[in-house]
Amino acid sequence: MIDRTAIIVVTGAQGAGKSTIGPLLAARFARGAFVEADALQRMIISGRVWVTEIADVPSPPIGEALVQLRLRLRNACLVGRSFYEAGFTAVLDDIITGERFNHLCEDLAGVPFYLVVLASSVAVVEARDAARDKTVGGGWAEYLDRDFRATMSGRGLWLDTSSQTPDETVDEIIRRVWDEGLVKS
Repeated sequence: MIDRTAIIVVTGAQGAGKSTIGPLLAARFARGAFVEADALQRMIISGRVWVTEIADVPSPPIGEALVQLRLRLRNACLVGRSFYEAGFTAVLDDIITGERFNHLCEDLAGVPFYLVVLASSVAVVEARDAARDKTVGGGWAEYLDRDFRATMSGRGLWLDTSSQTPDETVDEIIRRVWDEGLVKS
């Protein structure tokens, strides 16, 4: 068990492994918590809008979907900060690209955090997504891969987890995140 307090943000496309890696990573710490952005959005019982439901083709979020994405990120950061301030390592997962990175930095202002980008190949992400209960499909993996590479390059620890098991990915994160993943907000 690692005796360290931190905030670690795990991002990547749908199917990249965030919701698998996040809890496994949090479990490696003496005091670890996992904050899943999708779970926060599912708290919206009436009027919830998923980005993937508003467009026929992958595109940037607009309207109410954009409002709810901003809300879920803000709430994830509030919960993560709360755990961090109580002495836990908080592992947050969400899709962070473009302007959302600026929002993440705003919401975690004054708290150093670590960023991990799960960047498996598009083919692997599509296969993982197709094997899940909550599939997205429809070209989102390719769209998000391009968006990540265009807007997040050089930020945080990037891992191609295409040929890794979840435990291998967590081992690599633990080995490398402290030196390569720090973001000073």
